[in-house]
Amino acid sequence: MGTVWELDFYSRPVLDENGKKLWEVLLCEGLVDTSTVDQRFRYSQFLPSSEVNSIVLKGAIEAAIAEAISQGFSPPSRIRYFRYQMQNMILRACDEAGIPARPSRRTVALQRWLSDRHATVYPEMAGYTSAPSPSVAAPPPSPQPLPDALLGQQWAFVTLEAAAFTDLPEWEIGFGESFPLDMANLDPSTPIPGLLIFSPRATALAAWMSGLELAYWRIEAGKTPQIVLETGASDSWVLAGLPGPKLLAEAQAFEAAKAKANQVHFLGIQDRRESEAFAGFWLLQELPLG
Repeated sequence: MGTVWELDFYSRPVLDENGKKLWEVLLCEGLVDTSTVDQRFRYSQFLPSSEVNSIVLKGAIEAAIAEAISQGFSPPSRIRYFRYQMQNMILRACDEAGIPARPSRRTVALQRWLSDRHATVYPEMAGYTSAPSPSVAAPPPSPQPLPDALLGQQWAFVTLEAAAFTDLPEWEIGFGESFPLDMANLDPSTPIPGLLIFSPRATALAAWMSGLELAYWRIEAGKTPQIVLETGASDSWVLAGLPGPKLLAEAQAFEAAKAKANQVHFLGIQDRRESEAFAGFWLLQELPLG
């Protein structure tokens, strides 16, 4: 996978001397396995609204890379971003900097950093305003069905205690991604809900999902209850239907368990129920984007 960085380029709740909002570029390394925020590279640069363009953003990216290398960090092999409103500018800047960029709601390190800055940095700056920021959510699409060739044959809701993920880096996993679970501030005994998919085409399914920037899965009630996988900036896929009130009640119980686990959950893909290896495994967290 290489080194993945996460990027945000947006206005902040701070006004300059002309009453215009300051903009900020944030770049940081993503969280993987046992890494922590304190061990990751971070870069911040404030800009006036008059300098919001792809050329300036490219310069900030290149400055961040130079600073990272000088500190002994690896440059990014690709960049994730979550603000779909800025995607044209971000894609152009990253392309000109020679770095692939992809929309993703899997920006755990960045969201942690943003939350901290909104709580401890921006309020201490001259010109701070508590006016709410505009929404960053993309228009919700209709969930798409999985390609027929990738449909799983069976699936099951499962639960593991948070402590069980301590040795996650040692598990036999083909495709997947994780983050340090202690970042979610969970007690070791906290039940972590998950979904396991069993398919004779497990490897193909896991390989396909690995290219989707998995964000989280959720339960969609309504006329046709189903399990929906959210990916990228705004894409979603139907993993399975939930026919019957008993199955829907079980699914909603797992949604409630996810809420109690600070929205942490997982998705695993195996070729059969008896297998101890995973063709794919993703530790996920449904994040409020801000």
